[in-house]
Amino acid sequence: MAQAVNRYKADLREIEFVLFEQLKLQELLGKPPFEQWGLDEVKLVLPEVYRFATEVSGPINQIGDQEGCKLVDGHVKTPSGFIDAWKRLTEAGWGVLSVEPEHGGQGAPRTLGSVVNELISGSNTSFQMYSGLTIGAAELIMSFGTDDQRKLFVADMVEGRSGGTMCLTEPHAGSDVGDCTTAAVKNADGTYSIKGTKIFISGGDHDLAPNIVHMVLARIEGAPKGTKGLSLFIVPKFWVNPDGSLGKSNDVITASIEHKMGICGSSTCVLSFGENEACRGFLCGSVENQGMPQMFQMMNGARILVGVQGVASASSAFLNALQYTKERRQGSSTAAMKDPNAPRVPIIEHPDVRRMLLDMKSRVEGIRLLGLTLTSHLDRVHALASTDPDRATYHRGQVDLLTPIFKSYATDQGFQVAATAIQAYGGAGFLKDHPAEQYCRDAKIFSIYEGTNHIQALDLVGRKLRQQGGKPALDFLSDVARFVEQHASHSRLSAAVEDLKKAHAAAGQVFIKLMEWGKAGKVDVTALSANRVLDLMAELTVGWLLLEGAAIAHDKLAKLSEGQPDYAFYLGKCHAAIYYARNVLPGVADKADIIAREDRSALEIPEEAFATV
Repeated sequence: MAQAVNRYKADLREIEFVLFEQLKLQELLGKPPFEQWGLDEVKLVLPEVYRFATEVSGPINQIGDQEGCKLVDGHVKTPSGFIDAWKRLTEAGWGVLSVEPEHGGQGAPRTLGSVVNELISGSNTSFQMYSGLTIGAAELIMSFGTDDQRKLFVADMVEGRSGGTMCLTEPHAGSDVGDCTTAAVKNADGTYSIKGTKIFISGGDHDLAPNIVHMVLARIEGAPKGTKGLSLFIVPKFWVNPDGSLGKSNDVITASIEHKMGICGSSTCVLSFGENEACRGFLCGSVENQGMPQMFQMMNGARILVGVQGVASASSAFLNALQYTKERRQGSSTAAMKDPNAPRVPIIEHPDVRRMLLDMKSRVEGIRLLGLTLTSHLDRVHALASTDPDRATYHRGQVDLLTPIFKSYATDQGFQVAATAIQAYGGAGFLKDHPAEQYCRDAKIFSIYEGTNHIQALDLVGRKLRQQGGKPALDFLSDVARFVEQHASHSRLSAAVEDLKKAHAAAGQVFIKLMEWGKAGKVDVTALSANRVLDLMAELTVGWLLLEGAAIAHDKLAKLSEGQPDYAFYLGKCHAAIYYARNVLPGVADKADIIAREDRSALEIPEEAFATV
C-alpha cells in the first residue's frame, strides 16, 4: 500500500492576486448577500483550507489511487483514510462555505467557494467529488423541494450525514438524456415507485455517510417523450422517516462499480432502482415534468466544478514539475554544450524545458482566471439582483456564456498541462514515484463527464451565442474591444494587445459565419465546427484576461525594486500573458480561417473508408 505522503502544491500568492487585485472580490464583501464576510475572513480561509489539503486530503490521494473502491457484500468500501477525511471536512465546513446560512452554510461568495474547491480537488480529486456532488444535490432540494423535503434531507446532507448524487445516464442512452426509461408510478401516499437502471453514477455508493440521497431523473406514466417528459425525484438509499430517522433499505442496489483509468478513489456505480419493486421516491417539489430545468441547476454547477478540477490538477502538475526541473541536474548549458567538462546544470536552464514551464504557467493561470471570472460574475448577479437588475442581467449573461467555455477549455487544458508536466520530468514523469502521471490519468475524465466537451460546444453555438438575441456575446466582444482600445499603446504590452485585437476581429467574423449558417440551415457544418468555435472563444477570453492581469502587474512593478519579494511575481504575470499572446492567440485567426472553409470531409467520407479492418 502507498504511504500517506502529500504531493499537492498550490500558489496562494497567485490565487490572492486574482481574487483581490484583478477581480476585486473585496468590493462585494460586507454587503448583502455577503455581509458576514470581510477581507480578513476571506484571507484567513485560504491558508486553512490549504493546510487541510496538504495534511488531510493530500496524503491519501495516492492511497486512493492505488487501493481504489471495492464492492463488498453489495456496498462500496472507500480507500483507507477517506472516512476520517470526510468527518474532518464536514467538521471544518469547507464543503458548505458558499451554501446559504439558512440552510446551514456560511454564505461566502461563490468565488471563494471555487477556490476552496480547487485546493481540495487539487489535493485529491476523488475525495472532493463526494462532497461536491452532495452539496450540489442538496442545493437542488433547497431550490426546488417542498418545505417538508428541505427539513427531511438538507441538514443531513450539509452536515455530512448523507451523501448525494445526480442520476441521469442510462446504459442505452449515454448522453441522450431524453431517452431515459427509468419509470415513476405515483402511489396513494403521494410517493412514487421508481424502477430503472442508472450508470456512471459518481459517488453512487460509499461508506462515508449513513445514507445517500439520489437525485433521479425518471418518466412518470403518460408523460411526454424526450426531455420535456422527465421529472426529478429524491430517492434515498435508506428510507427517511418523518422524524428524520433512517428506515429500511429503499431497494437501491449497487450492481457494480467501474474500474477506471483515473479518479480511482471515487466510486463510479451502476445503480438499480426498484429491482425488488420496493424503491420509493419523492417528486422534487410539486410539479411534474420539470426534471430537466431543475437538474440543469446541478448540471451547470457540476460543469463549473469540473472546470475547477481541470485547473486544480493542472496547477499542481505544473508546480511539481517546476520543482523537479530546479532540482534535477542533467547536461550542460546551451552556451557550453560543446565542452565535455562543463558542469551539469538544473534542467530548468534548458530552453525547451523553460518553454514547457512557461507554457504550463500561462495556461494554468489563464484557466484559473477564466473560472474565477465566471464565478465573480455569478457573485455579482446575486449582489445586484435587487439593486441594479440591468447589471445583474449583464452578469447573468456572462455566466451563461462562459460556463460551457470554462468547462471545456479548462478540462482540455488540465489534461494537456498534466501531459506536458510528464514531458518536463522526462522519463521520471512516467513513473508513479512522481505525481504527474496520476494527475494526467485523473484529468482525462474531466472532458468526458458532466456533458462531454462536444456537448458544451454545441450548447455554446446552438444556444449561448444566440441567447437574448446574441446580447451576452456582443457584450463580451465589447468588453474585449474596450480593453484593446485602452491598452493599444501600452509601453510593455502593446504588441501583445495587437495580437489580442487580431484574435478579437477573427472571433467577430466567426460569429457572422455562424449566423449565415443558421439562416442557411447548415446544422451539420455548425456541429463540425462547434469545438473549434469554443476553443477560439476560450483562447480569446484567456488571452484578454491574462493581459488584463499583466497590465495590473505592470503598474505594480513600477513601484517595486528588483529585490522586493513581489517583483518576480509581477514580472511572471507579464511574461505569462505575453507568451500566451504570442504563442496561442495567433491560433484564433487560424481557427477562424479553417471554420470559414466549411470543410465537410468528416461528413463525406463513407464509413467503410475509415479502415479496412
